Amino acid sequence: MEILDAPVQTSIKKEKSLKKIMIINSKATVDSVYAALILANGARMEGIESELFCTFFGLEMLQPKKMDHLHVATVGNPGLHIPTMIGGLPGMETLASTMMKKEMDKLDIPTVSEFLEIYKASGGKIFACKLAMEMFHLTKEDLWEDIDGVLTVGDFYSRAQDEGCQIIFV
Repeated sequence: MEILDAPVQTSIKKEKSLKKIMIINSKATVDSVYAALILANGARMEGIESELFCTFFGLEMLQPKKMDHLHVATVGNPGLHIPTMIGGLPGMETLASTMMKKEMDKLDIPTVSEFLEIYKASGGKIFACKLAMEMFHLTKEDLWEDIDGVLTVGDFYSRAQDEGCQIIFV
């Protein structure tokens, strides 16, 4: 009896690597803005193309008068582990924000304006949402001078067409 070799099955594994990350930030809280900046900058440090798209209240991270004066949300923030009534008391948001900034200073985490400069210097791209700008009556002159442009949602999605691109909503 002759033994036949079974056909060798070769599988060519298609490489699926992350090549581009697009981060949407819609909030102006310290935790949201820094999460977006840390993810975006971390991608650049790993050699991954990175873009930030700021919409709604996330546009505040691009406004020079507001970017370095963001706050921690004390009402409706389960991560703070304080009752909503206490979080709404006068001065609680300022207290929480001051405490958070002190901890960030201990870790030498840059301010938002410094972080944006570092990110841009690494080759990262930053865009503002056209619709949100219109809703809040903002012009490009109201924003940080080094943004790469103002995009519609369609423009944003057209930038995400390449294989290996992921979108993250912060």
